[in-house]
Amino acid sequence: MHQDLVTASQLQVLDQRIIALEKEIATLPKHIAEIEKQLDGHIRRLEADKASLAANVRDRKKLEGDVELARQKVSKLRDQTMSAKTNEQYKAFQHEIDFLDKEMRNNDDRTLDLMTAAEPLEAAVKKAEAELKIEKQQVDSDRKKAQARTADDQRMLAEARAARAEIVAAAPPALIRIYENLKKRWGPTVVTEIEDGLCRGCKLSLRPQFLQDLRLGTALLQCENCGRLILYNPPVAPLG
Repeated sequence: MHQDLVTASQLQVLDQRIIALEKEIATLPKHIAEIEKQLDGHIRRLEADKASLAANVRDRKKLEGDVELARQKVSKLRDQTMSAKTNEQYKAFQHEIDFLDKEMRNNDDRTLDLMTAAEPLEAAVKKAEAELKIEKQQVDSDRKKAQARTADDQRMLAEARAARAEIVAAAPPALIRIYENLKKRWGPTVVTEIEDGLCRGCKLSLRPQFLQDLRLGTALLQCENCGRLILYNPPVAPLG
């Protein structure tokens, strides 16, 4: 194989490695941001459920206080009823007692409704707290793994870039110009192979003479259609 083709192939491997590492380094923070966003959403829902439960408890306590206050008023009114001097006074006291009794019944009904509504809220809060504890641990674990993976990726990226720079420094400038121009045009697939007489890069056929020259390996050859560097990699015959 022509030495320039060996060099170009090495650069291609490194460039593909660099691109993959850069992509992963950029992706990991996004992944962590997504799971942290989900965690924040679960925390907000839990806080909303807790707030609803706290409001439920406050409303029940207020209703219970109102009932107790009404009960005390009814007790005083009954005492006053016993000492009423006229029928009109008696009726007025009794009317107020009836009103307070109705109010207490309504408050008792509302308290019962609130207690019924509180049961699923309490269950939801307990379940969410248990799940959130596990989720926080998982997010923390994923964050640490991502940080460690990023550190490894950055180390390997620095090594790959250093290796690439070393190859570029030792390679013929003309080869590097060809390689970089092809890379701008085709991305990280600069060097390709032939398959059934076709360039695997552009899928177009190659002339028989071109294929013959390629087999000799005496020159750096580019596809006559797309310009990619062509690597001759003959199939290996099966043993036996």
